[in-house]
Parts: sequence; C-alpha cells; structure tokens
Amino acid sequence: MQEKFTFEYAIIRVVPRVEREEFLNVGVIVFCKRPAFLEMKYVLDEKRILALYPKIDLEDVRQHLQAFEQISKGNKEAGPIALLDHAARFRWLTAKRSTVVQTSAVHPGICSDAEKTVEKLLDQLVVS
Repeated sequence: MQEKFTFEYAIIRVVPRVEREEFLNVGVIVFCKRPAFLEMKYVLDEKRILALYPKIDLEDVRQHLQAFEQISKGNKEAGPIALLDHAARFRWLTAKRSTVVQTSAVHPGICSDAEKTVEKLLDQLVVS
C-alpha cells in the first residue's frame, strides 16, 4: 500500500476589483510537509478575465502570478521570501491580502502523490 501524506492547498484567484469581491479561480498551491513539497500551478484564461473586468491590466496579473510561482519554487532571484523553507513560503503566499491576486482559505487533504494532487486540483477547481 502506498504511503499517505497530509497536505494543504489554497486556490489562487484573480480579483479585478477588490471592493466588489468578485473573483476568478486561476490556480492552486499545494504544500506537503512530508515529503517537503510546495508547488503552484496556474492557467490564465485571459478571455474569461476580460469578460469579468475588461479594464484589467493582464500584464500586472501575469507578473503577480509569476512572482507566486518563483517564490513557491524557492527561486533566489524572487527575493528573501523565496529563501524561506517550504512551510514559511506557503504561509506567506496564502496570507490574507487585498491585491489583484489572492488565495482562498487553506484547506487540508490526504494524498499519496503530491504532484498528481496539484494537477487534479487544478483541473477540478480551475480548468473544469
């Protein structure tokens, strides 16, 4: 039997106008303490975002999502936050913020393959 691990995840959202609290799910971030795992994946459906808010700066959204991705990978060029351990980076990325890119509340789960779990969550919560 394959070993099971607990994991935590959050949905990454684009919130074009924070005051309206309307959002579009664009990605997921998954953290698993054991084995040490942190991955963020996103799909930016520009057509859907522009339908929600035609005046949005898509380049700004892309830059925010790329920063999230680089921090989750621990890329040292992403700044000091990226140098923290997996858990600290996950907590920083999922902290409450009032910007165009936000995350949902953190949810727990159990998996045997964290990489497959990222793909499954992305498909279920973003793509489908």
